[in-house]
Amino acid sequence: MARSQDTFSKREREKQRVKKQQDKRDKMKERKANEKGKNLEDMMAYLDENGNLTDTPPDPKKKKIFRVEDMHISVPKGNEREPEAPRRGTVAFFNTQKGFGFINDADSRERIFVHANELSEPIQENDKVTFLVQSGPKGPVATNVTIVK
Repeated sequence: MARSQDTFSKREREKQRVKKQQDKRDKMKERKANEKGKNLEDMMAYLDENGNLTDTPPDPKKKKIFRVEDMHISVPKGNEREPEAPRRGTVAFFNTQKGFGFINDADSRERIFVHANELSEPIQENDKVTFLVQSGPKGPVATNVTIVK
């Protein structure tokens, strides 16, 4: 007679697989049993007057009424914004080969990136300059840079 081809590890893996399937079926039955008791009201969530989720309906006395005329959902037009006054600063670093550098703002001590395309004339380190600030992809960027004489 031939010996069985099943080794100990194969039998153990088969036992684990069967046990895993049985556990999965038990969990599914338990989930189905728990879900049947829930109705729509038990599953509802509400927002209170502060924007927090609660399980109780909001108090109608605290309801705020908004008029459509008071709502503005847009970006203000460019001409509605106040034009920014030129800032003053000192060139802290400028690499002429790479075409960029940084300006230290005299008032806020903020370090602002400057590119060679925004220069009206060549600048060097420690030059006093005036410039405007715009937001760039990585932070503030100096534009319209001119040397103060």
